[in-house]
Amino acid sequence: MTTSLHNHGTQWQTNDETDLDVLEEEIHSLIVWNDEVNTFDWVIASLIEICGHSEQQAEQCAMIIHNSGKYAVKRGSFDFLRPQAEALIDRDIQATIDY
Repeated sequence: MTTSLHNHGTQWQTNDETDLDVLEEEIHSLIVWNDEVNTFDWVIASLIEICGHSEQQAEQCAMIIHNSGKYAVKRGSFDFLRPQAEALIDRDIQATIDY
């Protein structure tokens, strides 16, 4: 039998059969939204500097953002993504973290 407890995006699971506690963090997505203000070069440079993307990865993300209106450019825990979202927002790039 498995018991789950939730606490601010962190989930503990206890498996009664093995007596092991396993920490599982919920995975979120950092979403960047298309706008009519920022240039491709600015978004690409920001993704490289803030999110650690390679140039090719950042270029592909920028194209998807432009064509689809938004794109999940990074996945991770909320605490991991929050400073990156804030840094993008500081550069006037629209970014959100999904729940």
